Amino acid sequence: MTAPIRVLIVDDDALVRAGLSMILGGQDDIAIVGEADDGSRVPPMVAEHRPDVVLMDIRMPDVDGLAATEALRGTKAPPEVLVLTTFHADAQVLRALRAGAAGFLLKDIPPADLVTAIRKVAAGEPILSPVVTRQLISHVSTDGAGHRTERARALLDRLSEREREVAGAVGLGRSNAEIGRELFMSVPTVKAHVSRILTKLGLNNRVQIALLVYDASP
Repeated sequence: MTAPIRVLIVDDDALVRAGLSMILGGQDDIAIVGEADDGSRVPPMVAEHRPDVVLMDIRMPDVDGLAATEALRGTKAPPEVLVLTTFHADAQVLRALRAGAAGFLLKDIPPADLVTAIRKVAAGEPILSPVVTRQLISHVSTDGAGHRTERARALLDRLSEREREVAGAVGLGRSNAEIGRELFMSVPTVKAHVSRILTKLGLNNRVQIALLVYDASP
């Protein structure tokens, strides 16, 4: 049997934690390994319980989800982070995605969609549609946009022509299968290209590739 997906819930609202626990606790393939009410508790709990996925509230009074996500980025084999928020357009969410979060969920997400999202993220699939990516980025401050564009283009220039094509497709929210059909390559070849892109550019996941492609756009 496949081991269950280990989930750590992080939210300062006890009712939210209870609701998430109730939804996820009934799934045979998901195991809740711990709960935290502040971001400061995340690194030690991750070290102790080794979750596969962290459901991370973005706004907490002491150490927020952004700081906690950034703290996890430098650890060995960090878990996937799904940011929890009440708003589509939140500058902190964008910063969390740049810090390595695999995506974000609205707190009013239907229970079935929450379960599906956790399964997808645990399997290495980001939870962020291209439409929502554009909406999120368009609502945040553009301070430093010129610098980000210059840096993004310099990074993409490190890639081969084929890798840039794959990165561009990732930026459009394409799945591996869709990229394979569009670029006439097998899914394993697409996966290999994505892996090389992440390694070459020092990125954590496909969401960061998408954000980099967006930054490099005119």
